[in-house]
Amino acid sequence: MAPKNLSDNRPTFEERQLTGPGLLIAAARSGAGKTTLTLGLMRALTRRGLKVGAAKCGPDYIDSAFHQAATGRESLNLDSWAMPPALVLRLAGHVGAKTDIVIVEGAMGLFDGAAGAEPARGAGASADIAAATGWPIVLVLDVSGQAQTAAAIVKGLATYDSRISLAGVVLNKIGSDRHRLLCAQAISSLGVPVLGALPREAEPPLPERHLGLVQAQETAGLEALLDRLADRVEKHVDLDALCACARGGLSAPESTPAGLKPPGQRIAVARDEAFSFFYPHVALAWREAGAELKFFSPLADEPPRGDCDICWLPGGYPELHAGRLAAADRFRGGLRRFAQDRPVHGECGGYMALGRTLVDAAGEVHVMAGLLELDTSFLQRKLHLGYRRARLAADHPLAPAGSTLFGHEFHYATALREEGDRFAFARDAYGDAEQPCGLRRGLVSGSFFHAMA
Repeated sequence: MAPKNLSDNRPTFEERQLTGPGLLIAAARSGAGKTTLTLGLMRALTRRGLKVGAAKCGPDYIDSAFHQAATGRESLNLDSWAMPPALVLRLAGHVGAKTDIVIVEGAMGLFDGAAGAEPARGAGASADIAAATGWPIVLVLDVSGQAQTAAAIVKGLATYDSRISLAGVVLNKIGSDRHRLLCAQAISSLGVPVLGALPREAEPPLPERHLGLVQAQETAGLEALLDRLADRVEKHVDLDALCACARGGLSAPESTPAGLKPPGQRIAVARDEAFSFFYPHVALAWREAGAELKFFSPLADEPPRGDCDICWLPGGYPELHAGRLAAADRFRGGLRRFAQDRPVHGECGGYMALGRTLVDAAGEVHVMAGLLELDTSFLQRKLHLGYRRARLAADHPLAPAGSTLFGHEFHYATALREEGDRFAFARDAYGDAEQPCGLRRGLVSGSFFHAMA
């Protein structure tokens, strides 16, 4: 059975407009080579002098930062579960504006996603984004351990959902010229172009840690690594043929709401290696609504600026920098003074920093800001992953009480103690049972939930 059609309550064709030509890089599964092909392709086209727009399907923030490093342009997230269709098209238009080509990196397998949040929303699958925008798909296919069977997989993916268009295939992990020929002949017989074939050889490594890739700004020798990926793509992929497959996408007018409303006029936003998971599309929405973002670094022992209306602590890796945060007396003291008469909100890692203590991976206990009755541990790990819709328990700078925010949760840290009034009540994409979500005390609030729309 084909996936649910997203036509209900989408913007009408009269409300849409064209944006730049683009392609969506997808695969049959995770680990098939999407990220390395995407980064190599982005850097190779940028080196040719093209203006490359970049986007990532789903809530992954880290890949988007690598896209920006590869292209020199900000990469936005496009998510059919967490975002209403009009916002997806609005952001697609922003990505495609003043570009020569847009490259979108898919997530997981092409049709993998969750249950729909409501009739007008999708499953969070990459196919939803391709269908909404009209950008064709280039499939990267890991053909290790198979030959002609690869064509059956391509045929299934190409015909499973009539909303999408498969422009071509890039084979990955080719073992020999004969292997390439067998796969390519079978796939070409379907009328699907084979645009390249990457050999089964050691790829330039992208270092990883517990939440995925090591952040772009922390990856040693990143520029050289991106150039090696680009060299590999240029050698084994027909870039001219691939670019010829790109087609103009659909977008929404500039008047379409850009997403979350700003929680204040001047927003102090923590930004460094410990607090880096701040979605570019959220920053875009706040700026377009007239807000000013004032960045500061807790790791540099900087407090939030005193002329701001609200302090925002994004997610990140406080568990890796807990000792430095505990020693940042100026930051913690300034944050406490700020919270006396102005709102402070923390998401995920920012939430952990607002608590009393944080236990690191070695079992050492570090003192945090103490603004919430929260103790967290990275020694006791459990994966929490998935889409969430959060119903606000009280009025909040983001929205009134009872409002629903859409987003996701992704962390390994465990709450050892979590006491007080709740920030929200959340449910995942598969059930209706609400669970307590985060804490609030006075003007301070936080949760492990990342708000996307």
